[in-house]
Amino acid sequence: MGEFRFTKTDFDGLIIVEPALYGDERGFFMETYNERDFRANGIDVGFVQDNHSKSKKGVLRGMHFQVNNPQGKLVRVLSGEVYDVAVDLRKGSPTLGKWFGLTLSSENRSQLYVPEGFAHGFYVLSEFAEFAYKCTRFYELSDELGVRYDDPLLAIEWPYEGDPIVSKKDLALPSLHAVMESLRQ
Repeated sequence: MGEFRFTKTDFDGLIIVEPALYGDERGFFMETYNERDFRANGIDVGFVQDNHSKSKKGVLRGMHFQVNNPQGKLVRVLSGEVYDVAVDLRKGSPTLGKWFGLTLSSENRSQLYVPEGFAHGFYVLSEFAEFAYKCTRFYELSDELGVRYDDPLLAIEWPYEGDPIVSKKDLALPSLHAVMESLRQ
């Protein structure tokens, strides 16, 4: 059945995925992943872990990544709406240190494939949002790192009003400059 629309971004490997929706008076059906279709469109990865979170309006989660075991992620919103952001941290990439953002929602049903080597995070726009993602590698706490969501060098244009709700852990994340220095070692 398949029928996805894959849209490449200016970031190598960062791809917007829009599944076909089949609906009638009963509701709808959509395929969210099809290995054959994804491989044919440049997402030739294996997924090993699925994650699901629920957050209230104003929550900002991120910007996280794993250093030695980087995770690729296929992200989507099951209910609600988020502003999703990926930051390229791949050595030698022409978009190193740049960010990409888009709105993902249960209404637009868009997904984003975030390849290995990107930091990832999102901000909740709706009253609540349920967020799900498939990962190419297992989560390893000891390998996790991140970069401050509000780093002026990144200058991410988050759509929040007032102060976002951010965990103590995420508030303690280093600057992009400090992360880049640590990755060079």
